[in-house]
Amino acid sequence: MAEADSLPLLRTASDVSRGICRLFARNGIWCMPEMPLRCGRRADLMGIDAKGHVIIVEIKVSRADLLGDGKWPDYLDYCDRFYWGLSPALDRAPLETAAFLPERCGVIVADGYDAEILRPAPLHQLAAARRKVETERLARASLRRLVTLGDPHTAQWGSEV
Repeated sequence: MAEADSLPLLRTASDVSRGICRLFARNGIWCMPEMPLRCGRRADLMGIDAKGHVIIVEIKVSRADLLGDGKWPDYLDYCDRFYWGLSPALDRAPLETAAFLPERCGVIVADGYDAEILRPAPLHQLAAARRKVETERLARASLRRLVTLGDPHTAQWGSEV
């Protein structure tokens, strides 16, 4: 895909992310985009709710991206709840098939202004030690990003996670 062709999709993914972040913020869930995981993957959104549960959202804006994504099950080991975050225009029918584990995954539809949970993500609790590690990693990555926004020179010290 040419770079110019990908810009609308990038804006749409950004819009979906923004809508989900707004929904989550209203509900006491604070998240960060593009969070690296220890397995080498990168969660589109990773956050923590008021009870300390870790939430991951995988954002999809095209059918090809949704159907071609074989890496998403890797995220399940790093969260208590997993959601698909979708553009309103995307056909949600594939998410009802066994391949997408509907009994394990929630569904959120979002645009740039808001979002709606169509299917809540069931709670599959992480082991306490794993949750502690992931919470601390998310906190450190968030703080690092915040500090480097104020002083880009600090980015050279330490790694993100």
